[in-house]
Amino acid sequence: MIVDTLSTFPGMYESVMGTSMMRIAQEKGALEFHAHDLRDWTHDRHRTTDDEPYGGGQGLVMKCEPIFEAYDSIASAGPKPYTLFLTPTGEPFNQGLAQELSEKPRLLFICGHYEGIDERAYSLADCCISLGDYVLTSGELASMVVIDAVARLLPGVLGDEGSAVDESFYDGLLEYPQYTRPSTFRGMEVPPVLLSGNHAAIDRWRREQSIERTARLRPDLIEESNLSQQDRDFLKSLHSR
Repeated sequence: MIVDTLSTFPGMYESVMGTSMMRIAQEKGALEFHAHDLRDWTHDRHRTTDDEPYGGGQGLVMKCEPIFEAYDSIASAGPKPYTLFLTPTGEPFNQGLAQELSEKPRLLFICGHYEGIDERAYSLADCCISLGDYVLTSGELASMVVIDAVARLLPGVLGDEGSAVDESFYDGLLEYPQYTRPSTFRGMEVPPVLLSGNHAAIDRWRREQSIERTARLRPDLIEESNLSQQDRDFLKSLHSR
């Protein structure tokens, strides 16, 4: 997968994209990353990317001209990118959307800053994404979250190919509790079933823990989750306790 970002602060990506799984993804050839500076497509000596909003108001608005010029240049170099904007008015980001994006050959994130982006630039968007009901200083931060969630789903990125399957939200549920050595610590014991060696019992315990945890902490997820009849019977038993 090719991932391009277009922003006024491309240096913000250096640490995140050069560390941990993002670095490994690039070393393995699963991910090719390019951070583009929007100022490279400006034509004044101040390299201006923003201006005062029409109609007055607070703050500055990102100009559409450099965004369109940059898009034309970036999109012409390689396969047509699937273009994303990060905005509070976008589609809520979740694991399902991360999976969809991981199947695209090329992504281009156009990142806003300041008070917002000239509305005409959104005509370039294939998808607008929101991380939640809050406001960030810049789209760079939000794009890093999306890139991380997507890149770890690419084949070969995770060392254990089953890791992504076991994680929270893969099947609509929160992940089950995890433990490692020692088995006893400050009076807290690891659940005996995990030490039993009975893999069928362990699998069922983990499934039930996921259901119980989701029902308790994120009941809104339960209705959309993938539950078998056995799962639903267990969920019903929780309500009778």
